[in-house]
Amino acid sequence: MQQDRIDALRHLALPLQALLIGGQWKPAADGRTLDVTSPIDGTTLCTLADAGATDVDRAVASARAAFDSGRWSRLAPAERKKVMHRIADRIEAQQAELAVLGVRDNGTEISMAWRAEPGSAASTFRFYAECADKIMGEIAPTPEGTLGLIHREPAGVVGAIVPWNFPLMIGAWKIAPALAAGNSVVLKPSEDASLSLLALAQICLDAGLPEGVLNVVTGTGATTGDALARHPDVDLIAFTGSGATGRRLLQAAAESNLKRVYLELGGKSPNIVFDDVPDLEQAAKVSAMGIFRNSGQVCVAGSRLLVHRPIHDAFVDRIVQVANTLRVGNPLDVRTEIGAISSTRQLQRNQQMLARAIDEGARLACGGEVIAPVPGGHYMRPAVLTGVQPQMQIAQQEVFGPVLAVTPFDTEDEAVALANGTVYGLAAGVWTGNLSRAHRMVRRIRAGVVHVNTYGGPDITVPLGGVRQSGNGHDKSLHALDKYINLKTAWIQL
Repeated sequence: MQQDRIDALRHLALPLQALLIGGQWKPAADGRTLDVTSPIDGTTLCTLADAGATDVDRAVASARAAFDSGRWSRLAPAERKKVMHRIADRIEAQQAELAVLGVRDNGTEISMAWRAEPGSAASTFRFYAECADKIMGEIAPTPEGTLGLIHREPAGVVGAIVPWNFPLMIGAWKIAPALAAGNSVVLKPSEDASLSLLALAQICLDAGLPEGVLNVVTGTGATTGDALARHPDVDLIAFTGSGATGRRLLQAAAESNLKRVYLELGGKSPNIVFDDVPDLEQAAKVSAMGIFRNSGQVCVAGSRLLVHRPIHDAFVDRIVQVANTLRVGNPLDVRTEIGAISSTRQLQRNQQMLARAIDEGARLACGGEVIAPVPGGHYMRPAVLTGVQPQMQIAQQEVFGPVLAVTPFDTEDEAVALANGTVYGLAAGVWTGNLSRAHRMVRRIRAGVVHVNTYGGPDITVPLGGVRQSGNGHDKSLHALDKYINLKTAWIQL
């Protein structure tokens, strides 16, 4: 992507900052709004409609009416497929505009946003478009004279709650399989990054998605998200975000209609480097970006680096070299490698956790300073902490910032114990030249994704989901469809 093209898109008109309900863009019922502040320079981009319970009621009613009408839920799967391919076409046609819009909203470096946001969203819609006419029922092996049929039916009204770090990508991970299965969706974007999803909603309408099948309610989690989670006519919630919010969603479901709740809650992912790693330099470069890309604001970020003691010092030196050379700056500059921190609140949390780690005895090898490459914005140099002990807060709690905690280990068993020594289980990495060791580690590490001799990069064909306090259910792959489908048995006496 060329810099002059990015510069030309910086001042494009923003999408409608209203609620999408029943195919119509509307203000909040009580007229409330929220300011949208860009982390790039701290300026106010626009205001969002701040949906309340009345607005959520209207959105859910619209989704239910669309579902019950059958205009999408009973539409021939081949026809749903055509609409979803048109959505993907339009995302690709507007890729540059969507990428720049998202960066202005959440501060991700443009080089990453280009691929991870509209690029990923388009491929996700294409993948699930091809699934729409391949969701098949089953015939059970019944005795003679009896026919057992297993139908796969759409679940109904899906409440999708999406975070701010990759809103378009994660939004597509939830919207596309839900639509492929025939559901209606009420989408609640993060109040910190809603603009690209509002643009996606308009793309869906323009591509021919029937009115009411996709509704969008912007607003705060405490009000809008809670109303969606408690609504008695929402059949399931699909959420990506913090563990604290995940717990509140489970409680809201329990106190309302016992709707299904699928949670992807982040982690404290270990990245384990053995002394037989094939290429120390490559491992250091990839491991550094595995935590520092998007300023560490990645759910699967390899935030705990576990290094075999014989190579510990040499490997840490290489990580520090990489960290010190990364260009932190304006995320709309193609030369930038690390963009902005999403908010003042997140930057303060990063600094507080860094300070506490040092107070507990960790050593700051590099970085950690708050800087201002763009006046008014939120930026921080990537930090590397050494001497981190497993009981320290920095080794147990997710920072969601560019902070790497390094701990040495001596044996494979110790590496496994350290890797599994948190409440999380989302992702992990293993670097080794020993194939047997690689397979042993994959089996022994409790995580939903284990990278071997790389970190990051799994595509739409494989599932993403965690264990333990990293959540349940899966995004991506054919397995994501399971969340949005009900099984119905027909037992027929012939």
